[in-house]
Amino acid sequence: MTARPNELTAVEAARRIEAGDLTVEALVRACLERIEEREPEIAAFAHLDREQLLATAIAHDGAGPMRGVPVGVKDIVDTVDAPTTYGSPIYRDHWPGADAVCVNRIHAAGGIVLGKTVTTEFAARYPGPTRNPHDVRHTPGGSSSGSAAAVADCMAPLGIGTQTAGSVIRPASFCGVYGYKATFGTLSFAGVRHYAESLDTLGCMARSVEDLAFFRDVLLGVEPAPLDPFPGRPRLGFCRTHHWDEADEATRTCIEDGARRLAAAGMAVEDVDLPAGFEEALEVYNRIQLFEGARCFAPDADAHPDLLSVDARALHERGMAVEAASYREALRRFQGWRAAVDEAFAGYDAVFTPSAAGEAPEGLRFTGDIAFNYLWTALHLPAVTIPAFKGPRGLPIGAQLVAPRYADDRLLAVAALVARRLV
Repeated sequence: MTARPNELTAVEAARRIEAGDLTVEALVRACLERIEEREPEIAAFAHLDREQLLATAIAHDGAGPMRGVPVGVKDIVDTVDAPTTYGSPIYRDHWPGADAVCVNRIHAAGGIVLGKTVTTEFAARYPGPTRNPHDVRHTPGGSSSGSAAAVADCMAPLGIGTQTAGSVIRPASFCGVYGYKATFGTLSFAGVRHYAESLDTLGCMARSVEDLAFFRDVLLGVEPAPLDPFPGRPRLGFCRTHHWDEADEATRTCIEDGARRLAAAGMAVEDVDLPAGFEEALEVYNRIQLFEGARCFAPDADAHPDLLSVDARALHERGMAVEAASYREALRRFQGWRAAVDEAFAGYDAVFTPSAAGEAPEGLRFTGDIAFNYLWTALHLPAVTIPAFKGPRGLPIGAQLVAPRYADDRLLAVAALVARRLV
């Protein structure tokens, strides 16, 4: 059966537009038709202007590397042509005066912002209305809820997300799409609402590794290049982490089976442990994100306490109670741990580990456990999730690959190989 335009990957759509086999208008119309069909049930978008989009698509000449491919942009990312509410009623009428750098780069590459996708409140834990496309009784994850759901449901080929703990990798895993969190600081965060400055990282969702690599180049502001195949046989470290027992049995079984399949396919797979001391990492991480998050919330908590959720007020109060000396000590701990992990993972092309503790939890209130995400985020490592498995409820379970800092190219090349073996 021939795929509808909205079902194409971004790279496939761009190629067809370049070849004259597809128009930008037809692609955008197909996305809008899917949104009209599914949005009442999924609620992936915070803002979408159908008439403006169609006018933009009709006028688009198909130029630039993106050729008019549309992108769902998380609603903590500033946009001139659409309101940016940060998932909060405080900012329901907020129209930024400038685009975020990542949005500017989408436009410069010939892409189209399809709409603003739902985020949890200030990209924290209080959820929006988005539902999981695989089963609307379940969360899509957070905080990049709408981007993950829109890509999974073929409303958009690409989505922008951000991650402070697991807000790209976990919703991508729950919704069954590919997700990529860049090495900290390598993709510009300018024009994006911060939650915790020393942790916040830009990322993206797509329906192929090739699309992740393509979109990463766009966000870097460089000419997209085909993903180079990994040379030879990758060496993978299988890291269960000290949270292994917190994963459900189905996830542990899937990840262990995946490791065996990769080894049977000729990859070098061996167990690797985190250095001593990481049992304390979650508590240390929490000191950092609470301290920094409270300072980011402070102006809103002071001016509009009645418009903050109970969750946001509680996070603010907990964060203000963290002493500055304790915060600084936590930063130093992670600085030392980064060096220790560099040494422990030396020689591995990537580390294989769960993307989340299990399938998406039932209900919308809880967006999922951060156990298999926060550590890699705080270590500033790049990560990719691959929609490799299905759980007992038929919902996706992701396999995560993590690489050394700044080894994003290698990570994506390894992810492409792994995806071919597991998906």
